[in-house]
Amino acid sequence: MTKVAEFAALDPDELESRLEESRRELLNLRFQLATGQLDNFARINMIRRDVARILTVLREREIAEAEGIDLPIRPVPSPARPRRARGAVDVTDEELDDADEAFDDEVDEES
Repeated sequence: MTKVAEFAALDPDELESRLEESRRELLNLRFQLATGQLDNFARINMIRRDVARILTVLREREIAEAEGIDLPIRPVPSPARPRRARGAVDVTDEELDDADEAFDDEVDEES
């Protein structure tokens, strides 16, 4: 899937061709859905969102041109880095070993 910043970096002719290509693919996916040949149903939503993103970028440019405003160039996003789990805490190996020993001691006392 392409991000908005990547679409914004394209020239208008390239955006128009991508829009046409995406709409054609969406039509083909809908035909596959109707005939029962579609394997990846999520692909329809992905393409619909890409079409919406392209139309948004084109509309932003149209409005900016009408108002005489220069649009800032969006930077192409870097790959996402993995997120830590909610409430995750960085723990060292030594702290884990200490916790294991304490747990083992508690289990021995109970038995």
